[in-house]
Amino acid sequence: MTQQANSARRRPEPIKAVPVRHPWRWVTVGVLAVLASMFVNVLATNENFQWRFVFENVLFAPPVLEGLRGTVLLTVSSMLIGVALGVALAVMRLSASPVLRLVSWGYTWFFRAVPRLVLAVLFGNLGILWSRIGLGVPFDRELGALFGIADFHAQFWSIKATDLLTGFVAGMLALGLSEAAYMAEIVRAGIESVDNGQPEAAQALGLTRGQTLRRIVLPQAMQVIVPPTGNETIAMLKDTSLVAFTPVSMELFFQLQAISSRTYQVFPVLVAACLWYVVLSSALMVVQHFVERHFSRGYGTRARVRTRSPRRLSATQDTTVRSTA
Repeated sequence: MTQQANSARRRPEPIKAVPVRHPWRWVTVGVLAVLASMFVNVLATNENFQWRFVFENVLFAPPVLEGLRGTVLLTVSSMLIGVALGVALAVMRLSASPVLRLVSWGYTWFFRAVPRLVLAVLFGNLGILWSRIGLGVPFDRELGALFGIADFHAQFWSIKATDLLTGFVAGMLALGLSEAAYMAEIVRAGIESVDNGQPEAAQALGLTRGQTLRRIVLPQAMQVIVPPTGNETIAMLKDTSLVAFTPVSMELFFQLQAISSRTYQVFPVLVAACLWYVVLSSALMVVQHFVERHFSRGYGTRARVRTRSPRRLSATQDTTVRSTA
């Protein structure tokens, strides 16, 4: 009894944990709540937004929907050009050839230095340089004059520059070539993030260069490449509004500007533009989330095991134990 009493006396008192108070968090939440309520009040009570006009005459108008399809097509085509050319430029930048490295660096330097709006306007006016664009022998007129032939033409195929460099093609090339410079740096950073010892170890184990790239380098590099590529895609979607100055009629912002000029309603049309760009950007963010989650799994058996749910994994382990017993 005495020992039990002594042990009861020695037992420490329970700890009275007092949670840490954060008063400034509640102050911040209160300020944000007030600002949010003020913003909602402005949206609901200010008649200058003209929500009825936005939803009935602007947001789902047939020209706007046609421009929406053109914006999506322009985003996809420009990103395809940018990604494909960016990968090639990144490989050239990592090449052992100094000429390829210099060409890649010069391309990246130029297209990162020039604003995309300037490029869009520049490509839209390339028809000033040439009346026709074709394939054939260069300097054919000079060669004909050298041999005394006045009308010597050695063009196998030619087309008017204005027919080839339409507004849509000019805008697509301007955005795609500019995007390639940024994608080249993203891909180069992703490849360089993989330790050099891993490809060397893979080659020592007998893997070919293709297998090493597919199973060792790319699964790790994609975890670095995918997030900024998703951000670049969203930025490209918003930058398609720049080709309205090329001009490209089959584009969302161009059609909205046309409605604004026709109805003399500037602010409601800009509100409709914000709504459409928010919807499209949100959809791309959802796609980016699933793509990032896919490439974060890695490659091989461990990646598949990691994606299983805990209940399914425990059931698999129990089945393995039973079969072993």
